[in-house]
Amino acid sequence: MVCLVLSNLMLVGSSRIAVCIRFVALQGVLLGLLPLALHHWLLAGASIAIKGTVFPWLLFRAMREANVRREVEPYVGFSTSLMIGVAALGISSWIASRLPPLAPSISPMILPVALFTMITGLFLIVSRRQALTQVIGYLALENGVFAFGLGLVREAPVIVEMGILLDIFVAVFVMGITIFHISREFDQIDTEQLTALKDTPS
Repeated sequence: MVCLVLSNLMLVGSSRIAVCIRFVALQGVLLGLLPLALHHWLLAGASIAIKGTVFPWLLFRAMREANVRREVEPYVGFSTSLMIGVAALGISSWIASRLPPLAPSISPMILPVALFTMITGLFLIVSRRQALTQVIGYLALENGVFAFGLGLVREAPVIVEMGILLDIFVAVFVMGITIFHISREFDQIDTEQLTALKDTPS
């Protein structure tokens, strides 16, 4: 849980996209270990393989194709982002304290950490300009939802969780293709520039 918190703070505080990809991959591996406590071996293996290996590979490939290395001019600066991240952690802890207690076998930290991860993902989506960083935010958001579900539903059907993983895999695959084509057509993946697109007079 502590590693997940630190990885979230690194996501909002780092300008290097490769670092963000590595930390979101670390989140995937750590979250893949959680189903082991519920004896869901298949879900754990699939989660580690997809979140910790396949997604990072797709993201690194998209980064190379788009030739982008850093989030240069985010809507919210990195120092401010770190302060917002710390505040979000406090808010997440307060919200989690208002929720019904979990089963004794489940760590009480999982709900605040899951909420914090979801907020981190949403923050990255709305505060960053590069489409690739926004995809990383989407993955962080899904990681939070995954952890939240494991914390609340002890006997979650494996087939449902596997279906969610498949949906996320398809979404990230499509996002990677989209980023590649945007980069090829416009020589950048800054979403701010896309708002200036308009029809040319015929």
